[in-house]
Amino acid sequence: MKIRIGYELIYDCPQPTPMILTLSVHYSRVSDIIIPDHLIADPPVPLTAYRDSFGNWCSRIVAPKGELRLSTDALVRDTGLPDVVVPQARQTPVEELPDETLLFLLGSRYCETDRLSDTAWDLFHTAPPGWARVQAICDHVHRHLTFGYEHARPSKTAWEAFHERTGVCRDFAHLAITFCRCMNIPARYCTGYLGDIGMPPPYGPMDFAGWFEAYLDGHWYTFDARNNMPRIGRVLIARGRDAADVAISNSFGPNTLKSFQVRTDEVIEE
Repeated sequence: MKIRIGYELIYDCPQPTPMILTLSVHYSRVSDIIIPDHLIADPPVPLTAYRDSFGNWCSRIVAPKGELRLSTDALVRDTGLPDVVVPQARQTPVEELPDETLLFLLGSRYCETDRLSDTAWDLFHTAPPGWARVQAICDHVHRHLTFGYEHARPSKTAWEAFHERTGVCRDFAHLAITFCRCMNIPARYCTGYLGDIGMPPPYGPMDFAGWFEAYLDGHWYTFDARNNMPRIGRVLIARGRDAADVAISNSFGPNTLKSFQVRTDEVIEE
């Protein structure tokens, strides 16, 4: 399967504004890229790139005063298979976890493990450890939260989402991640492209998607509390502790995001 991905973001800055952008396809998918997702800036600006502490590919620019259009139009190859499901995957005891997974057991900006630990153990202590426990967490979060873009706000945490019972995909992911960590299962936040491939209409507005990965039995596995079913065509952009680590842009000055469009479409070849 081939998937066309891309975006168009238009910022308006009252003064030259430094920005860090996390918009490039993750290095783990580099071999799948057919047409590269080069960032195009209009008007053109100098760009440098670096890998952050999580291995994500980030770009640095100084946005000029006025409007700046950032876009890309890329093509990637995908297996066309849904997310892997491994019900027999076991939970690894904390003392046996690899060192690099331990960070993803700890609380973070949007995932307050200290505030939700008792709730998590009350809800999930009877669920069998391993895949079944993570799935039980996803099932609960999927039922507990009502999805709606009107419920989105950049400051909402897992604790707030749990009590407000509303959110968008990032809130579903944050709450599930927090519950997993409370149950001693490493979990990390993922952002990327996820279209409606394989799903029946009607389709909602396209956006970047948030999901998570849980560490079980020596592997990181994809879970999605928002959709709560295996999906086709995920294209990863970045991973981190939570959404604070993978924001599409960090701006160091005032600005307005005037337009935001994301494309993820299967390419049908005749």
